[in-house]
Amino acid sequence: MDVVEVLPQLHMFRFRIGQAYLWRDEAELTLIDAGDLNAAPAIEDAVRELGHDPARIARIVITHGHRDHYGAAQELADRHGAEILAHRLDAPVIRGEEEIGDPVLLDWERPLHENGLTLPAAPPTRVDTELSDGTVLPFGDGARVVHSPGHTPGAIGVHLPRHGVLFTGDCVAEAGGVMLGVINIDREQAAASFRRLAALEAATVCFGHGDPLTADAVAVMHASADRDSGLEVEHG
Repeated sequence: MDVVEVLPQLHMFRFRIGQAYLWRDEAELTLIDAGDLNAAPAIEDAVRELGHDPARIARIVITHGHRDHYGAAQELADRHGAEILAHRLDAPVIRGEEEIGDPVLLDWERPLHENGLTLPAAPPTRVDTELSDGTVLPFGDGARVVHSPGHTPGAIGVHLPRHGVLFTGDCVAEAGGVMLGVINIDREQAAASFRRLAALEAATVCFGHGDPLTADAVAVMHASADRDSGLEVEHG
């Protein structure tokens, strides 16, 4: 696992497939996603290497109900007493009560989907708090939940407006350029969510897959969202 500093208080943990983020406030830590089933030891080691105690992880915010994003959440929460949070529409999937819907795959997405299925299945995982659009969370000086459906019904972004930071989950990706995320249940809905996230005009954008965007983020997000939605719009 690679550890990448995005900002002094923000680090990315990059796994073989996907990534998670660690946000640091003065007194506590927050994880955005938790990697796959086997990621817990690597996350704990990385937290320690950064000079922190994993027991300071107060919460794990799951951006959506796919195995590479919540697989290690239960293990980490059980060890360190963290709260697990997810949108109310994906919470039943994460708990193992419902199946996630089948994605509508473009031909070039099929190998990516098959590669993702090589990850170990995630166990049923508790969700302590169900989130809704606009919920404000007690980290990052007021983190706001942005419901971003399309990749999954309960996919979310997490916006830290006072820091200009946005976590997009898998609604948006970076693969040699910023693009609509892949393997969506509803591609049109995902494109609309992409436009909504772009409209937040964050200076630092962190994706579920790919390198964070830290340069010209506002312009790049707008242009990419418009392109992937089939729009041509001027933004001042």
